[in-house]
Amino acid sequence: MLRQTGVPAVEDLARVMPPEEVRRRGPVAIFECFERIPCDPCYWACKRGAVRPFKDINDLPGVDWERCNGCGLCVAACPGLAVFVVHEGYTDSTSLIKLPYEFLPLPEVGQVVEALDREGNCVGEARVVKVQRSREKVGTPVLWIEVERDLAHVVRNIAVAGGGQGE
Repeated sequence: MLRQTGVPAVEDLARVMPPEEVRRRGPVAIFECFERIPCDPCYWACKRGAVRPFKDINDLPGVDWERCNGCGLCVAACPGLAVFVVHEGYTDSTSLIKLPYEFLPLPEVGQVVEALDREGNCVGEARVVKVQRSREKVGTPVLWIEVERDLAHVVRNIAVAGGGQGE
């Protein structure tokens, strides 16, 4: 499915999903990186050593879940927009997702936006909790969005009402 549509299949996602006990502890990075290409900025961005060293630059990222604290540095560093941080238990009923966002204008903190799945379908609403930009003005802005808990592993983008993406 990935090769035909660009959307990973359920079995692709299952291979990169952190174990349930790790996801219950708090925020954790999820690397939805499926293509063996020469790329390793996530390794260099991680200050905790959670991304294991690559034996070959074409390897897929390997993660030491015990070291990942969900800081999101890897999210901003990934040129493929393939890394997300998910905190399943952000509140009793919601999850927090940190996702890369390259469109303009950036949403405002507190703004309610459309929550989109991997195919771009609106699946609900999200509230923007934080807009994170690096001090060096390099890397991708990272949005922190709050969604209903059952959407934690469904939502992977947003649409800002009234603003065309890419405008």
